[in-house]
Amino acid sequence: MSLGIIALIAVILLFVLFTIGVPVGFSMAIIGFFGFAYVVDLSAALNLVGIDIYNTFANYGFTVVPLFILMGQIGANAGIAKRLYDTSYKFMGHIPGGLALATVFGSVLFKAVCGSTPATSATFATVAIPEMDRYHYDRRLSCGTVATVGTLGNLLPPSVAMIIYGIITEQSIGRLFLAGVIPGLLVALSFFLTILAWCRISPAIGPKGERSDWKARLSSLPSILPILIIFVLVVGTLMAGYFTPTEAGSVGTFAVLVFSLIKRDINFKGFVKSILSSLDAACMILVLIAGATVLGHFFAVTKIPFFVAGWLGNLPLSKELIMVIIMLVYLIGGSFIDDIAFVILITPILLPVVTKLGFDPIWYGVMVMVTLMIGVVIPPVAINVFIVSSIVKVPQGTVYAGVYPYLIGLSICAVILLFFPQISLWLPNLLMK
Repeated sequence: MSLGIIALIAVILLFVLFTIGVPVGFSMAIIGFFGFAYVVDLSAALNLVGIDIYNTFANYGFTVVPLFILMGQIGANAGIAKRLYDTSYKFMGHIPGGLALATVFGSVLFKAVCGSTPATSATFATVAIPEMDRYHYDRRLSCGTVATVGTLGNLLPPSVAMIIYGIITEQSIGRLFLAGVIPGLLVALSFFLTILAWCRISPAIGPKGERSDWKARLSSLPSILPILIIFVLVVGTLMAGYFTPTEAGSVGTFAVLVFSLIKRDINFKGFVKSILSSLDAACMILVLIAGATVLGHFFAVTKIPFFVAGWLGNLPLSKELIMVIIMLVYLIGGSFIDDIAFVILITPILLPVVTKLGFDPIWYGVMVMVTLMIGVVIPPVAINVFIVSSIVKVPQGTVYAGVYPYLIGLSICAVILLFFPQISLWLPNLLMK
């Protein structure tokens, strides 16, 4: 049996395991182990699994993952998001759709301490949607906004997804963080424009709120200062080279915890909840990385990555069109399994194609993140939609109806970033030469 046929059978079996509910990380490890054992031998496969799993969990560089997740969880379980949302509301609440605009702006600020997409959506589902309900906002706008703004965590630093991409591609996490800033703000601007246009077309969907006076507005601004300090501590020192990613994650987590304790926003129960949630998410990601490593070694012996790279690289198409095909692969694959899991699985295979076409791996990371932003809010596997639907107790169809208008702006941003890579690369090239 040829290596190509073996690899094809392995892929089919992999999706069979996904569909019957076997965890993605274990599915990849199982297929990788048995595939390697068939192609090489059983003894080599046993050594492979042992070494790959040990190297993943013993790798000091991977400690950055639980640290940044913990920083986000503490921020989510404390009152940081509510304070930021209240500040944003005082400036924007009187505008049609102002509460939705405040949710976008508040989530942008919240990203300074929380790089987790699901955590952001869950937090603002409990903070923002009750306020929008109080002012009789249409649930499509309120739920769709909260589900969509959570995706900004994939681009704006400190993004956990960016960290994972940097680890598996061996790219500078500092450069990736910088590369995501302008695209993240561009996407946030598209969200603003979507809300304003939607409320202009249908004013009843987002009624005006109360207008705050300037005294109330100015008195709310100090709540933003600690967030800016934490952002500089984490991202600024990392980009300046003072801290490694792990050290930056440690300092950031400690700073968020101290700030929350000073403000009495978190109690012991909330702290324990943050630790347990972080452990759960970090272990899941590390298992995904370990499983993908085992599977990747199996694919390496079948030479499938080289075949795929050669085939895509030699297509008689422009490199931009080939990149569109690659992004569609991410979207389609992410429709069947978790988007982060698919990134871990497929990125090492496709990265050689990208570099062969002459694209910058840092820019490619931004494009992958934008694709993920679309993937986490479109069916069938739309984790942000599931989270908002379960917290607010609304049908998923209502949340989807609120998400779709935002996809127009997201798609336009993706096209802009595709044809103008310097939007992503200008900041890292300026500050990290």
